[in-house]
Amino acid sequence: MSVSDTAADINALAIFLAAQQLNDLAACASVDCIIICASAVLHSAEVLFQTLQERPTLTRKLVLCGGIGHSTQFLYEAVADHPQFHTLAKAITGLPEAQVLGRIFDEFFDGAAIRAAGCQILVEDESTNCGSNAIKSREVLGRFACDPKNIILIQDPTMMLRTKASFEQAYKHMESCPRFIGCPVFVPQVRPSAQGLLVYAVGSPPRLWDMQRFIDLILGEIPRVRDDENGYGPNGCGFIGHVHVPAEIEDAWRRLQSISKGTRSWHLL
Repeated sequence: MSVSDTAADINALAIFLAAQQLNDLAACASVDCIIICASAVLHSAEVLFQTLQERPTLTRKLVLCGGIGHSTQFLYEAVADHPQFHTLAKAITGLPEAQVLGRIFDEFFDGAAIRAAGCQILVEDESTNCGSNAIKSREVLGRFACDPKNIILIQDPTMMLRTKASFEQAYKHMESCPRFIGCPVFVPQVRPSAQGLLVYAVGSPPRLWDMQRFIDLILGEIPRVRDDENGYGPNGCGFIGHVHVPAEIEDAWRRLQSISKGTRSWHLL
């Protein structure tokens, strides 16, 4: 299997998992609520906060979502490595992920002006995984008597599909279920370099995952979204509703899984 073929399989999985419904935050219609789940790839938060700075009427409620979980250390490291946000590195270490986003929002963007324009900032800082992101965000909105009709979800693109399914599951038995709109902000893509290595496509956002971690993430997501005895769907754990995984995605996953078992590093393909 060539590096080009491998890149094509990776890109197919990335597109599937990103489940992109909205590709331009700045151009979309105003919504009742935006929920951003914290991620170690800070590009998504930067795009959202910059968009709100330029267009604070985009939403009436912004929920910053995330407690302390197994990936929180990656967020601390991302802040420390950021060319601007690194000045917060010591101050945010030990904080829940949502509070980290809050510090970035207020110290590097015009949070006061955004609030003054009518955008209320809510913080959900107790959730520790994708499912509790959804449940705890619903509870926070409920405490503020917010019954949104539409919600834009912003999440790490490797987890967008599962996150949207988790939110739909969390609202499944509510009298009114919002329309959830998935916005991963960007969809990661890779290509072969001139040296035959896997690198991110030209035009990709800066400071993305290490290539090994990125591929580990997308390979790990497919078993989770499957609706079988080992997955998170109704026939497994019941954390999410049914997700259809197309045959071509399963085939790509199997080819990549086979390669993964035979290499110590994707950089060396």
